[in-house]
Amino acid sequence: MLYHSTRNRHTAVDSAQAVLSGLAPDGGLYVPEKLPEIDVAACLRETTMQMAARIIGALLPDIPDMTTLVKQAYSGKFQTDELTPTVDTGKFTVLELFRGPTSAFKDVALSMLPQLMSAAKKVKGVKEDILILTATSGDTGKAALVGFQDVEGVKICVFYPDGGVSAVQRAQMVTQDGNNVAVCAVRGNFDDAQTGVKNIFATTVDGCLTEGNCLRLSSANSINIGRLAPQIIYYFKAYADLLKRGQIKMGDEVNFCVPTGNFGNILAGWLAKQLGLPVGKLICASNANNVLTDFITTGTYDRRRVLHKTDSPSMDILVSSNLERLLYLMSGDDLLVADLMKQLNTNGFYTVPETLLAKIQDAFWAGWCDDAKGAQTIRKVFEEQNYLCDTHTASGWAVAEDYVNQTGDTRPLVVLSTASPYKFPAAVLAAIGGDTTGDEFAQMETLERVTGIPIPGNLAGLREKQERHTSVIDKDKMREFVLSL
Repeated sequence: MLYHSTRNRHTAVDSAQAVLSGLAPDGGLYVPEKLPEIDVAACLRETTMQMAARIIGALLPDIPDMTTLVKQAYSGKFQTDELTPTVDTGKFTVLELFRGPTSAFKDVALSMLPQLMSAAKKVKGVKEDILILTATSGDTGKAALVGFQDVEGVKICVFYPDGGVSAVQRAQMVTQDGNNVAVCAVRGNFDDAQTGVKNIFATTVDGCLTEGNCLRLSSANSINIGRLAPQIIYYFKAYADLLKRGQIKMGDEVNFCVPTGNFGNILAGWLAKQLGLPVGKLICASNANNVLTDFITTGTYDRRRVLHKTDSPSMDILVSSNLERLLYLMSGDDLLVADLMKQLNTNGFYTVPETLLAKIQDAFWAGWCDDAKGAQTIRKVFEEQNYLCDTHTASGWAVAEDYVNQTGDTRPLVVLSTASPYKFPAAVLAAIGGDTTGDEFAQMETLERVTGIPIPGNLAGLREKQERHTSVIDKDKMREFVLSL
């Protein structure tokens, strides 16, 4: 299957090369020339592992033996072979995406990506080492580090915004073991780190870091199609769960509310719909950094605003990279997308044509939730539904309620839960009225006592782990840091 750049349809590679490269040479994102056909009914009868092999294999057909790769990626690493269980709270269904090795939704994709990358290297006959270069707003970093730890022929470097992630998220990254990993804080915000990564990609020579340096670059962010494809699985899985419980009949549409900053998680839902899953409305939930809400409402994407530090830091993003894929897939116009991205980089904003906006609004609805409303939501859901959610999930729940109240849509609604509440113990504990004395590790212990919900094993021992990665640099020093590895 051929993939081409969102900015130039004539820049085409096969699916294995798209995974290896991560980003197209012109800075665009790889998209398939056409989506494969999926037997949806058969898919929904399968186990989660079988479902994963079918969907990822169809999207990345140039990478062989997907069943084996899926088993290697997931077996024994998640709390259950279901990977992403659903919970019926009595109001909404919660899709729990945090049951993996780092307690965040990124585990579903970043357990799989190293397998895809290694297999793609063999397919393409690549002998050189690959450097995975990644910016994170909190969760991608740790999930990528765990996924790629000590993978032969691969190194990984993660940049995160200094002071822009929770103490638990930072501890997860800076204590990471592995001989092939590097972690560095950047003075600035996530957009600075993400832009810096993209700029480093733009300086490569024939895919290599520098002329004469045969270290090849790739990405673990959702700009890489190998990261995005596995995320489609859990939409099918959630739908299958509702079928098994008799809450829907085959063909009934289901709405999904997705807390998102970089637009990859919700784009996976739109791709699931294009593959034939009966998805109704995709509800885009933002925090106070509501650039996506404004865009979906007005058609103007404007990053010229203050980036707020919030209690849901993984959504503290003003440049949503994966939106570029949607613009291309809905318009089919690479020249338009190239021009819009140029406007964004040059002027800080763009406005899409009315016909394109109408298509976007037909598929998506958007809302946002500030920290105060998020805290109220955490407390209300805990008290009324006996369910403890994290700050990002609270944004999703609050926006889902807004959607139902404003539209009267009564179709079944699934809220995606993207992280364990223990990754943000200070905010969650304060929301339910607990004593927030002490650091975040003490707060985790208090949260466990108050709620009776166990601390995930991967987070419980963080306090005692030694910090191994303590570098902090200015944003203009990122390339220099990479060259020093």
